[in-house]
Amino acid sequence: MKRRLTILGSTGSIGLQALEVVRSYPGRFEVVGLSAKGNTSILREQVREFEPPYIALESGDIRTFEDLETKKLMGYGAAASLAEVPSDIVLNGIVGFAGLAATVAALKAGNTVALANKESLVVGGEWVMRLAKSTPIIPVDSEHSAIFQCLAGRIEGEVRELLLTASGGPFFGYTKEELRRIGPEDALKHPTWRMGPKITIDSATLMNKGLEAIEAHHLFDVPFDGIRIVVHRQSIVHGGVIFKDRAAILHAALPDMRIAIAHAILYPERIDVEDEPVGFKEATWTFEEPQQEVFRCLPLAAQAGKAGGAYPVALNAANEIAVEAFLDRRIQFLHIPDIVEEVLDVVPEFGAMDSMEVIKAVDRWARQVAEKAVLRGTQ
Repeated sequence: MKRRLTILGSTGSIGLQALEVVRSYPGRFEVVGLSAKGNTSILREQVREFEPPYIALESGDIRTFEDLETKKLMGYGAAASLAEVPSDIVLNGIVGFAGLAATVAALKAGNTVALANKESLVVGGEWVMRLAKSTPIIPVDSEHSAIFQCLAGRIEGEVRELLLTASGGPFFGYTKEELRRIGPEDALKHPTWRMGPKITIDSATLMNKGLEAIEAHHLFDVPFDGIRIVVHRQSIVHGGVIFKDRAAILHAALPDMRIAIAHAILYPERIDVEDEPVGFKEATWTFEEPQQEVFRCLPLAAQAGKAGGAYPVALNAANEIAVEAFLDRRIQFLHIPDIVEEVLDVVPEFGAMDSMEVIKAVDRWARQVAEKAVLRGTQ
């Protein structure tokens, strides 16, 4: 039987790789819907190839699709509306805070979520996990997919620590002085992964690993002190679990997101998507401590995650503004953690993060404070 699949963010890195999997196994999937933020040209090509009954476009000219026989959802919130359409699994590959509404909509509609949008759990946290008690979330991030697989069949209480691995990005080992001279073109050259610009910058600052620690805390119900982050430059071991007896189970695979995507959208089945096996004979695996005094986004994320409440929402919003400013060459690379820290230092009381209204209020506030910090830094 074909798996009914909806892909949110189908023109982005995760969406494109998911469609590579679908293209390789056309008999296994029925594409229910595709969504894009505004890339009408790529979305049109995808619609012509996969013929989904639904498409969603957040912005752009919907007339591009007038000649295609498909139901069209248009405007702000279109992806969240598509997430409500009955489907066996909704792959959320939307980047950033914008993905939260779609995750919530899919879960409320009873659709299983293959989650590549880590911000859903960074900002939605306990609220999203309450919604997921009756509707599963299958992680797509390679690290969380690895831990999810290592935990399969384990008994509650066996786990001592979770292991999150980081590639270290393109600048691991750099001094602060060296980091002052780098630009966006340098930060976008990730040594191993094929990703979009925002997540590539987050990998370079190690903010990505901080966000993933918050995500892991909620996904696997493990305290922050039970999440260990190590730099693994080879990007072969994606994560693991250290048990009460101090034995560890590690997940190893080539750095190809199609492996984690395929596992999530066909769970619990496995299919072959990679031409080469993990190279055990030639592999040398190293694990190092992250340079937290240089890559300050990592400890800032830990601080926000432990504080809880509005702090992870503010962390995410400030980081999105700072990364955008860096990509636009309005601030330097090392100013990203400065802006995040400035916002975290003044977070007011907002109450429980248990509704879109409250979370959006925190997000708006933090973005305004961060934009002001960017402006001060460029004057």
